[in-house]
Amino acid sequence: MLGTGTAPSRFAPGQRLRLTLGEMGALGECRAEVEGLPIWVFGGIPQEEVVAEVVRWRRTYAAARVVEVVCPSPHRVTPPCPYFWPCTGCQWQHIAYPYQLHLKRHLVRKALATVDALADVPVQETLPSPQIWGYRNHARMTIGPQGKVGFVNRTTREFVPIDACLLMHPWINQALAHLQGKCAETSQMSIRYGVHTGQWLIQPPLHEPSITLATGQKYYEEALWGRRFRIASPSFFQVNTLQAEQMVRVVRDALGLNGQGILVDAYAGVGTFGILLAPFVTRVIAIEESASAVDDARINAQGIPNIEFRQGKVEEVLPTLETHPDAVIVDPPRRGCHPEALHTLNRLAIPRLMYVSCDLEALVRDLTHLVKGPYRVVWVQPVDMFPHTHHIECLALLVRKDAVGSSPQGDRA
Repeated sequence: MLGTGTAPSRFAPGQRLRLTLGEMGALGECRAEVEGLPIWVFGGIPQEEVVAEVVRWRRTYAAARVVEVVCPSPHRVTPPCPYFWPCTGCQWQHIAYPYQLHLKRHLVRKALATVDALADVPVQETLPSPQIWGYRNHARMTIGPQGKVGFVNRTTREFVPIDACLLMHPWINQALAHLQGKCAETSQMSIRYGVHTGQWLIQPPLHEPSITLATGQKYYEEALWGRRFRIASPSFFQVNTLQAEQMVRVVRDALGLNGQGILVDAYAGVGTFGILLAPFVTRVIAIEESASAVDDARINAQGIPNIEFRQGKVEEVLPTLETHPDAVIVDPPRRGCHPEALHTLNRLAIPRLMYVSCDLEALVRDLTHLVKGPYRVVWVQPVDMFPHTHHIECLALLVRKDAVGSSPQGDRA
């Protein structure tokens, strides 16, 4: 990690610089340069001319924020949130939504282009979110002085009390309003809400007498495609319910699931992909390391006879399969797949593989490993799971190099 040091006077916090902004970086800030020094600028758009205020100095770069737009981009809009800069949880509220989608596709193409074997992979247009405000079903909050609830600025590390977040489902903001100033007994808080069920989970349990909202639930339920999913407090679930439903449809169609074959759901979580896609295959084998997630998944799969769950690490369970899958979904955590899992995928040479990723660096690294083996990447589909932020979900469809054609969707670029 870069340490802090004494800033040159021109780049000391509070100094203002007139800058022409370059490309968008991986964390949603624009790059500029002064005297050979990189300046990462929050609140800018590529090609704009701005006045930026230095916020923080690091030994090899400065962090700044836009305080005046001299020559605005045609894609600039007014951020509707009063916490846009103090919070920094959103990086792109100042950018018109269609251009956000363009930027995310560009960042995916740029990341793939760093590897010769991936440079020509078709990248689809970014799949828009059905909702761009109020879409989040999960809030992770920090508790500050006097029991205030809020977020921490990524650059300054200052705590910012938040009365309402425009990304959160309205129910979460109602809960936040009730809890504001009453949470001094804890330092962190999670609020999760079932958009299709009306159920919620607030952790940890809160004992302040003035709190009348139930807290401390061990699980809540959400529904996708009309199917209920129990989600325990430690278990992962997508934060954008409506977009998650769209994403499952893309996966189903791209894998060409037609009622036949064996599907492996690796890193299965609470069973979302495997359960929803079970009607479209003969058998599903779902692999998940987390005991709580497997407990949830088995409950969620009740009444589905053709799905089984195997608890363990994917890199340990996948090599032990007694049958050869026809298709596999790989949805690892942010850090990507274990090398042994990638080695086994290459050895098995499964006809169709869908890789789901929320981290571009991990995606590029793992795709590079897979294309050195028996696979080729048909396309990468960016999915906007997180509007107004730099975060990008991606679906990558891979098939065996010796396969005739690719998928029912073909090379869609």
